[in-house]
Amino acid sequence: MRPFNHLNPATLEEAAEALRQPGSVAMAGGGDLLGALKDDIAREYPKLVVNLKSIPGLDRTEVRDGALCIGALCLLGDLSRNELVLQYAPMLAEAAGKCASPALRENSSIGGNLCQLPRCWYFRKLNNRFDCARKGGERCFALSGDNRYHSVFGPAVFENCDGKKRACIAVNQAELAPPLMALGAEIVTTLRTLPVGEFFGVRVMSTTVLEPGELLTEIRIPLPEAGTKMRYKRFSFRKSIDFPVVNLAIVKTPENEYRVALGGVAPMPIRAEAAEELLRGKELTPELAEAAGRAAVRDAKPTEANAYKLQLVKTLLKRELISMMD
Repeated sequence: MRPFNHLNPATLEEAAEALRQPGSVAMAGGGDLLGALKDDIAREYPKLVVNLKSIPGLDRTEVRDGALCIGALCLLGDLSRNELVLQYAPMLAEAAGKCASPALRENSSIGGNLCQLPRCWYFRKLNNRFDCARKGGERCFALSGDNRYHSVFGPAVFENCDGKKRACIAVNQAELAPPLMALGAEIVTTLRTLPVGEFFGVRVMSTTVLEPGELLTEIRIPLPEAGTKMRYKRFSFRKSIDFPVVNLAIVKTPENEYRVALGGVAPMPIRAEAAEELLRGKELTPELAEAAGRAAVRDAKPTEANAYKLQLVKTLLKRELISMMD
């Protein structure tokens, strides 16, 4: 690793001021950032690392104002065992308990999971061997290269540092995003509150809409009404450590309203709106569950290498919906 300065701020205000300076980056648990620093994947090495763990109160979990409130620095291991999370959002606890490895879960935070950089192998290549669009370069190498784990819903188009349009098909791999989207969660930052689905974005060296100096502080999940059912499912080739190739979350209310969220299939976590519309107001049957799986990937645009993901989504969604039948 190269030399850099390190700051332990005592307050959010101090951290925000430091992060507004060019060349500064935030560190929560550090699992994602330290790997990126060791591999030297970026065009420019950060000058200052701002350690958010020194700020008190960002790891609390409590019920407040009709919502389950989770601090951004709550560790994944703690999240998977927390009694309040297990009571009100059990599929979030399940998802947290399946992230990474047991050791990493004890050091990685929910905020870090949501803000992590892409895992595309071109983006992550040692010493910035591939200066791709997501790092300010000219092209997405995965578009014409090895894209077996990439987006099946086409690329995200975004504005690069020079104001030109670029495309990227790296998927967002924040494993906790689909459960939070299905649960109707909100993201609280130092500047605003927004639905979790609006928190994610595709930009140079970023997977969120956070501006310089803006910090994620809390996740708020509305308490579910009695009788709500929820399911979480992931698929990975190796059961330990691997990021999911596909993951999904489903919430079904007593009134047969459905929220279905997908991860690992697009540059941002997405809601399967066509499947939700098909399911709305209906009692589940095996035939309806199968039709919902097809609807979820109706607008997909896979490559030859990653078309298998469509069958994964259809099968996993069908099985989880059938498991929710009374």
